[in-house]
Amino acid sequence: MASGVPGSGAVFGIDLGTTYSCLAQVGPDGMPEVVRLLDGSRTLPSVVLFVGADDYVTGEPARVLARAQPDDVCTLVKRRMGEGEWRFVSHGRSWSAPAVSSLILKALVSETGFSAGGPIRDVVITVPAYFGDEERRATKLAGEYAGLNVLDVINEPTAAALSYGFARLDGAGPAAGAEEVALVFDLGGGTVDVTVVELADRRLAVVAIDGDHELGGADWDEKLAMHLARTFAAAHPDAEDPLDDSAGGQALVLAAERAKRDLTDRDSVVVPVEHDGRQVDVTVTREEFERLTAGLLDRTLELTRSAVAAARARGVQRIDRVLLVGGSSRMPAVARRLRDELGVPAELHDPDLAVARGAAVYGRKKSLERLLAADLVTRGQLLDGNPIDLAAPEDVEAACRRLADAFGLRAEEIRRTVEVQVLNVCSRGFGVLALDRYGEMGSVFLVHRNDRLPVAVRRSFGTIRDDQDIVTLRVVEQGGGAESERPEDGKIIAEASITGIPPGYPAGSEIQVTLWMGFDGILLLTAAHEGMADRPLTVQVETSAALSQADVAREREQVGRAHRRQP
Repeated sequence: MASGVPGSGAVFGIDLGTTYSCLAQVGPDGMPEVVRLLDGSRTLPSVVLFVGADDYVTGEPARVLARAQPDDVCTLVKRRMGEGEWRFVSHGRSWSAPAVSSLILKALVSETGFSAGGPIRDVVITVPAYFGDEERRATKLAGEYAGLNVLDVINEPTAAALSYGFARLDGAGPAAGAEEVALVFDLGGGTVDVTVVELADRRLAVVAIDGDHELGGADWDEKLAMHLARTFAAAHPDAEDPLDDSAGGQALVLAAERAKRDLTDRDSVVVPVEHDGRQVDVTVTREEFERLTAGLLDRTLELTRSAVAAARARGVQRIDRVLLVGGSSRMPAVARRLRDELGVPAELHDPDLAVARGAAVYGRKKSLERLLAADLVTRGQLLDGNPIDLAAPEDVEAACRRLADAFGLRAEEIRRTVEVQVLNVCSRGFGVLALDRYGEMGSVFLVHRNDRLPVAVRRSFGTIRDDQDIVTLRVVEQGGGAESERPEDGKIIAEASITGIPPGYPAGSEIQVTLWMGFDGILLLTAAHEGMADRPLTVQVETSAALSQADVAREREQVGRAHRRQP
């Protein structure tokens, strides 16, 4: 039974990847394992091919059939998460990024349900560390569309570190107790994250992160596909450019992806390029491929330097180990350049599956915490909603024994699991737009990138006119690598209307605004007025990427009506 807790409402870990997705659970032996699909594979291509208004194909069949219907295939949808206006249109239907992603999730759950040994309902979904508030909300919405209960979202590098440090965090491995600083370099199909983490006995603390969710292995594929197209054009100047044709471009990108994978273990490959009735065999060497894509790898190294510098600014002066995660980190140049940059050997750590395994470990922790909390609340030993560590240690120990007896586990194992600390940081700076003393509008950041989560920051602002009864706040997210006061450098992610302000107060009366961000990196906002210190004001927030209630209801019905075909 998943999560090693029979009948307890298992929590599964899902790596919803840009190019591949997978699902994991913690088995009866307490070890995280990726659940196999019906065909025996462990990853599902994150591809959706629409073959009718309400019919779709996913996974490898969608990839195979995509060449025949290139305009109806949706790939790399993860890069569109958080873009409220983006839609994929096919067969007269319009699909948002969360809706398309939900079809991938539904297929993944359907494919793994038999092997999982029970229903899949409660999940933890991973996201790139550099995802902002809007992208994280969109990911949770995708899970809800798919009929899942998303208990949490966790950063992919954090999940990978959980998988790597499982024995250490469990307090049972040979390295338990020794502190280690690891840099997790996660180069997936569509995103790259660089995370510095501290690992010790039952403690994983994220120190600093950086990344780019518009840079990943797909960009390496595109570079190589362009090279193949140029070589084809040179050999057949009178033929149509393969990239000018949807089907030809799709075939070329798939050929480039296969060549990239082959060059991981080989010095050269021959790629046959066939289009417009012509063919040319293109020999690509690893050296040539690395030269073509050197600029992309340079960009990842800039992010690495930024994360290391941020960690040093927080007192972490060394990197003991580099963990390579994500399928694209297999490219030999990645390990070589990181070793040259950091002076530490870079090692592959289960690159395709580590993220899902770590999410399953975190899901098990959430499951056991939920059961323990329910037991303690029922007995009046913990207030509902409070963390377990606020209960008396002897009460927690007794609850662990009761849970162990009920589900056939060891009390010590339960206690060790719930004692594991996972400490996260904020991916970007967040604040509000406000007028300065000169009447100029500027960004005031309250939460900063790499601040420890959860975090709550309060700041006082003044009203701008007498008897003001409503205040409109625009919430801004850091737009680049550094915070900027200039509004145009940031990204407006939400507009909040604050109402309920008591009448009769002059301009400049104080309103306290609090930004709160939890472990999942999702932002909440509250406000209070000096004349109503005993109760908060009403805050209505509309995010720029959020779908309207009508759109959500329509898409929920559309997803529910959609039928997955088995080719």
